[in-house]
Amino acid sequence: MTGWLGISLGDVTGIGPEVALKAVAAESQKSETKFLFIGDEKILARLNQKLSLNLPLKFFSGYNNAGKFFVTNPFAEKLPEPLPVGSPIAANAAIASLRDGAERCLRGELHALVTAPVNKEAIIRAGHKNFVGQTEFLSELAGAKRTAMILLGHDEKNRWLRVALATIHISIKSVSEKLTAEKIALAIELAAQACRDLQLPRAKIAVCGLNPHAGEGGEFGDEEIKIITPTVLALQKKGFDVVGPLSGDTVFHYALRGDFDAVVAMYHDQGLAPLKAVAFDTGVNWTLGLPFIRTSPDHGTAYDIAGKGIANPSSMIAAIRLAKQLAKNKK
Repeated sequence: MTGWLGISLGDVTGIGPEVALKAVAAESQKSETKFLFIGDEKILARLNQKLSLNLPLKFFSGYNNAGKFFVTNPFAEKLPEPLPVGSPIAANAAIASLRDGAERCLRGELHALVTAPVNKEAIIRAGHKNFVGQTEFLSELAGAKRTAMILLGHDEKNRWLRVALATIHISIKSVSEKLTAEKIALAIELAAQACRDLQLPRAKIAVCGLNPHAGEGGEFGDEEIKIITPTVLALQKKGFDVVGPLSGDTVFHYALRGDFDAVVAMYHDQGLAPLKAVAFDTGVNWTLGLPFIRTSPDHGTAYDIAGKGIANPSSMIAAIRLAKQLAKNKK
């Protein structure tokens, strides 16, 4: 990929800035990509020195700047030192960086945006009462009504899992109530499109049931009979290569061995528990349906190890690689 890749630093009291710098240092020699870090330049400069990465960071002044590594700070307030973990001002800075990166993408200035982790609780405490997650925030900002989350990663044998979610950040007890044919169909359609965007040779999608054993013919619940099966049949009639509902306790085994290219899970942990068991260090979150490319590492702020210099950048590296691949394929 050539062109510009934006990286919002997320919650700077977490590991976001550290894994961002480490990942860019690891990836910077593999293409002519220019990297724009979006966040506090002083924190980034200190980390760059502390980690002995010595990236030649420059303050961003325009897209014609010579060089490869730039930083811009859209947050007007100075961050105090020391900054406690989960600080409200750090949460507000994270929102400012996320918004700035998305707006640059919407203006066509960046080819993709990679977002470092934020902390939902800290953001809500800072006054953003309606914040649900970065995926939802970006969807609303972009005016994108049909978005979904897919997470993908591979094991040590390079076997991939790709998991799209029909519902995301809601409680378990509300899943059955909020699970609709429209949400399932959207996840299937976007998962199939994701396979095409990845230039896979096929787009075979498996759909999980909601209940144990996919409902056991209605014995353990009727969502499969009333909602999931009719939706799968309707998508088959439209030409999608999709099967289900399949039991959630076996479908990921078959997907990992290559029988399916992606799995649509009914709720967050149904899909992400097996994904993280297989690809904890290489998992990537990719928001489908946005008018721009957005990926992120599949981990949180990890406050417990922030500032210790020991954070593993593998997931951020994978997120950068995916963003670059998608941008290249899009061209």
